[in-house]
Amino acid sequence: MGKYFVNEVDIKSTWDQVFSAFWQRYPNPFSTHVLTEDVVFREVTTDHRLLTRRLLTKTNRLPRWAERIFPANLARSVYILEDSIVDPQNKSMTTFTWNLNHTRLMTVEERCVFQESQDRPAWTRLSREAWIVSGVYGFSRPIQEFGLARFKSNQTKALRGLELALSNISGVGAGDSSARPLRGTVKEASEKAKEAALEKAKTLASAASPQKPQQFV
Repeated sequence: MGKYFVNEVDIKSTWDQVFSAFWQRYPNPFSTHVLTEDVVFREVTTDHRLLTRRLLTKTNRLPRWAERIFPANLARSVYILEDSIVDPQNKSMTTFTWNLNHTRLMTVEERCVFQESQDRPAWTRLSREAWIVSGVYGFSRPIQEFGLARFKSNQTKALRGLELALSNISGVGAGDSSARPLRGTVKEASEKAKEAALEKAKTLASAASPQKPQQFV
């Protein structure tokens, strides 16, 4: 059956600020398990939406009981693909993430929607869903329980990291003369995609996933 997780959080910041902080949240002291982040693909569509695919590397420490069962050479890092769509016109950002390796042990898929609050424009609503599934016969339930507990812990850390990034840019708001238009920010973000990161991410993603990954954007 797997485990399903859903929650909603109201962030006391404008959507423009949350959008900017999202791309600046790593590194931070709350998410030291996130080791690297590389852009695989990025483009701005004709209707000014920003499409991005990133590859993230995170630590993959197993619980002690699992270390006795699974091979000692099991990779200690997990590769995560993150697809995102930023729609500045509708003030929304949707992300979808899933793991590329260790899929026989466990798959974790997450969908997040950052949407400007209709009733309170100075706030942003974060809606999060996650699906955790393990196909290991005889151990799927404890693995899924462990995966859910780790997911909740990591998301708490991720939110604290986002709040830290927001605190660093809190001086830049809609009324600040130094603030730049969101559309300009989107175009600038597209130009910052690095060729070196692209090649590295493609190589890792190809090696980790022999099958074509699920397409989101």
